[in-house]
Amino acid sequence: MNIFKSPSAHYGKSPEPETPYQKAAQAWDERIGSARVQAKNWRIMAFGSLILSAGFASALVWQSARGTVVPWVVQVDNLGQSQAVAPAVAVEIFHNFSLLHDDLMDRATVRRGHPTVHEKWNANTAILSGDAMVVEAYKYIARVPREFLPPILDIFSTTAMQICQGQQYDMDYEQRNDVTEVEYLEMIRLKTAVLIGCSLKMGAIMAEAPETDANALYNYGINIGLAFQLKDDLLDVYGDPETFGKQIGGDILCNKKTYLLIKALKNSDLRQRAELDKWLKASVYDPGQKIEAVKNIYNELNLKAISENLIEKYYLASLECLSSIHVPDDRKQELVDLSENLMYREK
Repeated sequence: MNIFKSPSAHYGKSPEPETPYQKAAQAWDERIGSARVQAKNWRIMAFGSLILSAGFASALVWQSARGTVVPWVVQVDNLGQSQAVAPAVAVEIFHNFSLLHDDLMDRATVRRGHPTVHEKWNANTAILSGDAMVVEAYKYIARVPREFLPPILDIFSTTAMQICQGQQYDMDYEQRNDVTEVEYLEMIRLKTAVLIGCSLKMGAIMAEAPETDANALYNYGINIGLAFQLKDDLLDVYGDPETFGKQIGGDILCNKKTYLLIKALKNSDLRQRAELDKWLKASVYDPGQKIEAVKNIYNELNLKAISENLIEKYYLASLECLSSIHVPDDRKQELVDLSENLMYREK
């Protein structure tokens, strides 16, 4: 006897229904049996779906605890990158182009602690490299989705022209000793601040932000850009050579009309003005002596504190613009941190 053999049952063949009542009873039994089978199948599927859902939910909780879940969907272009990446790269490339040509026109020898391009190679290489960067920047602008391209192209091109205009003013002012504070502030607005405003407004456009918020971001960029350039002028005279990354006193050596020099020419007495004129007109001089002499006049006129007060004014104006943007404060924190870094930077 095989104890593992499954028992079997044999049933006789059911008789064919003969009366209408028997036929109806058989039809009813068949329907009930079919419904029971279907109900069983549905229950199995429902429990299976529940188990799968619980498994996926557990996996999501586990991954979120590890910080690997992305809580939003980012629109991507045909190369798989975020749509905001292309215009951001364009701004960065154009910014580097402006630095390349600015170093050449200012005859700067150091940028971020390294020799400038025209110093390491030559002026022609710096010019052509800058020109190539402009072309490359527009190639990235061309990747912007069609619905955003007109406003992005308009603000980018307008900003590019303004930067060139501001750079030309900067060069012209080196030959003038009657540059006013208003002229200077407009020059640095064009040369520096508009690019920061442009980058922020382009981001707002790509995010389909309301026009009022986009304009508030642009104005934030203008104010923090003015504060940044004023701080840069200050560090050029009072910065630490080890951290500033550029030659200290470079603006003094090339007679650049910074806020400090413009205020010195306006506030100086006869002795101080004669000293300034002597150094501004000198063609042969010891660089160290010129920097020290002009810096001493700045100190006598308390220009460092005056400049810091103006920087504070634009810094506070930038935060006011930021506060008017209709998004939660935690989403503005990175820009607040950026403002503080620019405000209190030493390089």
